[in-house]
Amino acid sequence: MAKLIYSTIASLDGYIEDASGAFDWSAPDAEVHGFVNDLERPIGTYLYGRRMYETMVYWETAPTTGDDHAEVLDYARIWQAAEKVVYSTTLTTPASERTRIEPAFDPEAVRALKAASERDISIGGPALAAQALRAGLVDELNLLLSPIVVGGGKPSLPDGVRLGLELLDERRFAGGAVHLRYRIT
Repeated sequence: MAKLIYSTIASLDGYIEDASGAFDWSAPDAEVHGFVNDLERPIGTYLYGRRMYETMVYWETAPTTGDDHAEVLDYARIWQAAEKVVYSTTLTTPASERTRIEPAFDPEAVRALKAASERDISIGGPALAAQALRAGLVDELNLLLSPIVVGGGKPSLPDGVRLGLELLDERRFAGGAVHLRYRIT
């Protein structure tokens, strides 16, 4: 059975976007990007809401060879190789290979996907992750905290959800970012 993992990059005060919708402050440096690649490498399927998919679909046409930094090229290959499920009432056609559009998040379908998958599944975007957290589907949290306080914006974790957590791993990076990996108990 595959694990469902919610991975997010957030400010220290827990936001994925600041109050103006910007998230440029969260761009990982080479060390963090390489680490994220290693976290993402075992993922077989990404679950996205429309907005997160529209952000991530950049990687569909990102170069996989050339003069870019090795970690950027590596991530493009990882993303392109994975299956994607996008939950959207407005999208009808995917803009990437290995992608299907579903009109609504169905917890039972995700349970079945977890049971049938040999590789782990990642859920991206706080609104979609909130639905999965409330349904008790998420097995692990990967929180990559950026060394910044933005004072408000879009929260990475939902209000009204209480979770017991077991710390599985932690890592500090030279640039001040911190990674925390938790199992939901």
